[in-house]
Amino acid sequence: MTTRTAIVRGAEFKTREVDGSRYIDGYFAVFNSEYWLWDGAFETIDPGAFDLVQDVDIRALTNHDTTLVLGRTSAGTLTLSVDERGLYGTIAINGNDQDAVNLYERVKRGDVTQCSFGFDILDQSMEQREDGVTVWHIRKVRLYEVSVVTFPAYEDTGVQARKAELATAEQRKIETWRAEMLARLKGV
Repeated sequence: MTTRTAIVRGAEFKTREVDGSRYIDGYFAVFNSEYWLWDGAFETIDPGAFDLVQDVDIRALTNHDTTLVLGRTSAGTLTLSVDERGLYGTIAINGNDQDAVNLYERVKRGDVTQCSFGFDILDQSMEQREDGVTVWHIRKVRLYEVSVVTFPAYEDTGVQARKAELATAEQRKIETWRAEMLARLKGV
């Protein structure tokens, strides 16, 4: 399994302040959305993919930087929940952490509005549609971190891994076709 990052479009964050405490809220993943890898290939996350999220310690980061921890589920400074739309999170901002306060202000102004998450795929399927588009349906993941990011983008390793999977599937398809043609020629 490879840890990768997925783009989450249309899942903007908001800030709020309650009794002097500051929070960043938003969806880190949206079910059944198309997360495009390249032209002609995307992933989609199925409802139920995050069923294991309550059983593990997840961190909230800035731009996937492990030195910029905003919150953590085990510390109660990050809460994650799953609803019919996707994976929703709330980060309690540490007022004594200038990096966290700066990010809060950037989200509040609208300068930073996107998110991403790091995970391993535990269960998936691949579909090659008649229109030529390849779709990976992610059914179950092991989540490690969620991030508020400036530029959400797939890490090159994630794209390369998907391209290799697609090449393998296409090679299998060719081999199956060859075997069927040979069987026909032999009259089997």
